Amino acid sequence: MRVAISASDAFVAPYIAEMLGDSAVVVPDEALSDATSLDAMLTPCSALIHINSRPADTSVGRTDREAYITMREASRPILDAVDRHGGLHLVILGTLRVHPQWSAGEAYYGLESTLAPRDTAAEGQLWMEENALERAEAERPVSIVRASNVQGMPLEGPPGNGLLHRWAEECQIGWINIPGDGSDIKDFIHVEDLVRVVDAVLSSPPPTRESIAVGSGKGISMEDLASIYQQRTGCDLEFGQSDEEEVFGIVDAWGLEERFGFRPQISLEEMIGEAFEAAGH
Repeated sequence: MRVAISASDAFVAPYIAEMLGDSAVVVPDEALSDATSLDAMLTPCSALIHINSRPADTSVGRTDREAYITMREASRPILDAVDRHGGLHLVILGTLRVHPQWSAGEAYYGLESTLAPRDTAAEGQLWMEENALERAEAERPVSIVRASNVQGMPLEGPPGNGLLHRWAEECQIGWINIPGDGSDIKDFIHVEDLVRVVDAVLSSPPPTRESIAVGSGKGISMEDLASIYQQRTGCDLEFGQSDEEEVFGIVDAWGLEERFGFRPQISLEEMIGEAFEAAGH
């Protein structure tokens, strides 16, 4: 059977399509407005991966009210098509922006974390997730996959995605912009490890529904991470920059290991090395 990918982005979706090979069915955005075409594309599929992290129109900002409307309306055809299909595992791939910001002394992200969208786009993400979970049935299971700080090299287009790559580029002008005061903690995951989780979810659907937080289970403060870049390049550190686009906190990785036997294969040190190599250092 084949696997459909909808609302595909330019970073994660190509990795998923590469992993699926000939089994991948990429659903173009225009097909979402044509139920007949969408149903035809989904007919041979056993699963549908919907990338639900931000509006497909990248010109729409995450805090714009249009972001919520756009994401909600783009998800309706997907939810309705899954209902019509009769037997489709829906995998919704989003971000951990639907969780409250983590700080020292608070619980880590995990299955019991309280949901609290951090911006308007995250409200749109959560709208689809909640509606999908309400519709989940044994023959139509739903997996919610929320990822933390995905890093890596796009298969096509400009090199580097994520803060590690952004800082490696900024080092070349002599400084890096650090969100907040440096005390916040990030949990980085490489795109290849995220795709390994998606593959595991496809291979082992839940009985009905599940929510999964994807991260390494390890964190590093922005100050400590910035020190690594300063030691390698001598760059200056500019603290106090906006953190509106950032996801902080450590994922409770025990659930991933218990459910799938998953442990990240790519370390933070390797991700940093990849970022510097991509930037030509």
